[in-house]
Amino acid sequence: MQTSDSIRGTQHPLINQLADRIEVLWQQYLPDLAPYSLPEDLGYVEGRLEGERLMIENRCYQSRAFRKMHLELARVGKNLDILHCVMFPRPEYALPMFGADLVGGRGQISAAIVDLSPVFDPASHSRALDQSYVASLEALVPLSFSQQRDLPQWGDIFSRFCLFVRPEGEVEEQRFLEQATRFLELHLQQSQAAQPTSGDRAAILAGQKHYCTQQQLNDKTRRILEKAFGTEWAERYMTTVLFDLPSE
Repeated sequence: MQTSDSIRGTQHPLINQLADRIEVLWQQYLPDLAPYSLPEDLGYVEGRLEGERLMIENRCYQSRAFRKMHLELARVGKNLDILHCVMFPRPEYALPMFGADLVGGRGQISAAIVDLSPVFDPASHSRALDQSYVASLEALVPLSFSQQRDLPQWGDIFSRFCLFVRPEGEVEEQRFLEQATRFLELHLQQSQAAQPTSGDRAAILAGQKHYCTQQQLNDKTRRILEKAFGTEWAERYMTTVLFDLPSE
């Protein structure tokens, strides 16, 4: 949702670039891209965090294979910039979850993560990436980063291809942007060829529920929301906007 107070384009350059890249690729690969409606009061919100103005701007879309494609941009004063993106496949499609997050402050990106997280593989009947994804990801030329970061304790949802780094300087920032682009393009190409598998709906839903449950264990996100808006609002936002689930 664009507003007169929109933060789009005002954040760290890498966040601006990745946000633009994500939306351009969605439009390029998904001719049926359509808006996805969020609760009216949650498209753009403002609050205060330790005396600083907190702004959150959400953009959501949907398509044939994706129930919800969520891009969130957030800013706290001039000291903290956040990008959060998750693509939720419809439960009829056995596709992984594309997720990307950037956290920056004072001109430096402190955390950059991108992954195609496995939910369910019909071939193995387990939480794993389809072999077509594995082959394509293994074929990618690895990019070097000086500071790899450790996944959180709740990070069992991530694949072995997950990239989690603290990029040093513009060169590494552009490497991360390149790798995130590769992941997203691969995912969009695979989704265009994907066919619904209604017989696996329950297993796919269970995999997505596990993904959302683990993501909601992110204490840093929850603490920021609770400090700015209160516990009840934070819970509603995390379960309605960030990590909601379709009805079974």
